[in-house]
Amino acid sequence: MALASERSQPKLPRIFDGHALTPPPIWLMRQAGRYLPEYRAVRTKAGSFLELCYTPALAAEVTLQPIRRFGFDAAIVFSDILVVPDALGLLVEFVEG
Repeated sequence: MALASERSQPKLPRIFDGHALTPPPIWLMRQAGRYLPEYRAVRTKAGSFLELCYTPALAAEVTLQPIRRFGFDAAIVFSDILVVPDALGLLVEFVEG
């Protein structure tokens, strides 16, 4: 039986410490929440997809949106794999549509 202090800790660290939890934590890969209206509003505010990736406050916002909406246990920091070639000086363009 878990102690009260253990139950108050976030689920993921407890799982990493080897505790079995019921229900288990939820982790879900998603396509940047492009279907969420709140994501689309932030994306519009950013002006471009790369600007969304490179603006810490906006990237943090879209990272936290599914946690707020669905109560997930963790999030993956929002970014895109193509920021790497962009950061290396290669031309990267995201064409709308």
